[in-house]
Amino acid sequence: QVQLVESGGDLVQPGGSLRLSCAASGSIFSIINMGWYRQAPGKERELVARIGSDNTPYYADAVKGRFTISRENAKNAVYLRMNDLKADDTAVYYCSMFVRPRSMVPPAWFWGQGTQVTVSS
Repeated sequence: QVQLVESGGDLVQPGGSLRLSCAASGSIFSIINMGWYRQAPGKERELVARIGSDNTPYYADAVKGRFTISRENAKNAVYLRMNDLKADDTAVYYCSMFVRPRSMVPPAWFWGQGTQVTVSS
């Protein structure tokens, strides 16, 4: 199995910054895609950013220009740098990875447990 552990969530004032981290462990042959999702109270989970194995990033319109996703393959890790945070960014942030556990085994999505980001003065 594959386990994902996020860290870095916190309470921050509007305009502040945070860096989320997520590391995968367990049976990992390759990680194809990595991404960050978020879910605010009363809302559906939404994609925030993702990054492919070629390091091509994708961002939701709401975070373009403020958030940066990056990956560190040697550590099976993905990061989300969040700048100029707004109240609307308040949510539980989830890390997700599309992982091939072993050679010749189909890849599957795995999820972390989530980390709370609260933007408030």
